[in-house]
Amino acid sequence: MTRMTRRMPQPAELRPLLRFRPLTLERRAARLAAAADMWDLRNIARRRTPKSAFDYADGGAGAELTVRRTREAFDSTELLPRILHSTAAADLTTTIAGGSSALPFGIAPTGFTRFMHAEGEDAGAAAAAAAGIPFCLSTMGTRSLEEIARCGDTATVRNPHGPGRRWFQLYLWKDRERSADLVRRAEANGFDTLLVTVDTPVAGQRFRDVRNGMTIPPQLTLRTVLDASYRPEWWFNFLTTDPLHFASLSNTSTDLSTLINSMFDPTLSLQDLEWLRSIWPGKLLVKGVLTAEDTRRSLEAGADGLVVSNHGGRQLDRAPVSLKALAEVRQEAGPNVEVLLDSGVMSGADIVSALALGADFVLIGRAYLYGLMAGGQQGVARAIALLEEETRVAMMLLGTATIAELQTSGQVRVPWLPHKTGVRPEGIAAHAR
Repeated sequence: MTRMTRRMPQPAELRPLLRFRPLTLERRAARLAAAADMWDLRNIARRRTPKSAFDYADGGAGAELTVRRTREAFDSTELLPRILHSTAAADLTTTIAGGSSALPFGIAPTGFTRFMHAEGEDAGAAAAAAAGIPFCLSTMGTRSLEEIARCGDTATVRNPHGPGRRWFQLYLWKDRERSADLVRRAEANGFDTLLVTVDTPVAGQRFRDVRNGMTIPPQLTLRTVLDASYRPEWWFNFLTTDPLHFASLSNTSTDLSTLINSMFDPTLSLQDLEWLRSIWPGKLLVKGVLTAEDTRRSLEAGADGLVVSNHGGRQLDRAPVSLKALAEVRQEAGPNVEVLLDSGVMSGADIVSALALGADFVLIGRAYLYGLMAGGQQGVARAIALLEEETRVAMMLLGTATIAELQTSGQVRVPWLPHKTGVRPEGIAAHAR
């Protein structure tokens, strides 16, 4: 047996080991700083948010098969590093929808956002503007177009990357004139891109919401009172800030599916998309495309670009996984049409995988809401920072210095494309950049 020679430690040797972190009264900042990835933020969010609000953001439709399959698809991607490629830094800047973005991802439209945290869309817009990435406001948002414009302008003053981008997501209502009014207001308030969501003719069946008895605004019951007893900060914020309402919809209290089905129009057609194209002067993206046929029809109706999306698995359960549908959409659209991806993105590796498989840009929804629920604007900023650093590290380990290089490198392998590592024609960069 090897014998160790022991001695008494010297004070000079112990001193560097006894450096304790200073105590701080900023408990929110300390919690967020301890989060190593998006799953840590999700755990914080679940602890600090009432069950009905957390489940609304976290859950999906039906048995949530699409939600699980989406995660499995991202987890099955294999990234192929190139060694000794002299990549000293990774440039994450890109262009999308006619403008610049400091990062290859932006914040997706989410409804009922102040229900998740009282800072709501204000936090998302401010954090996005500070990071130099697009923020997309939902038709079902709890802040108005005008309020988000003011919030973004204020945050832009502190933004080293240039002005933040404002996008607006539109559901077509049964009342076409109200839809037209929203479009006019978006243009007047500096929103440069319109996302038209086409996968919500009726509300999906979200069983978590049914089981939680979720309504907007939330109703006080014995269950919600008990839930509030160990989440006092959420309820204090909820009760001491302006009432939760939908800036573009009625504030009548009802269950979600009844509200959606009373407002939205299942008779939406290509003619409606053509009508929108005729009244909207900016970039128009169709959100909810998963097949080659719908890609072709959307582009023929005047779309500038497409968002490959299954609505985060929140509409039709067993719908195609966005990441798997991306190759089909990209092949039909061609290399010069902008194709974005959302649904299920939780890490920088997910973002890199989507970009390498044919996406020009990525939108984050749940990941943004986990940060919001975990810590308001600070939490959203932390979520953005985590994704930025993970994306940067992944690109450097792959040996790719720019987004355009990543998109043409063929450095991702997936089981559903066994003979391909990418879908862009060799040598063609995104939108001919």
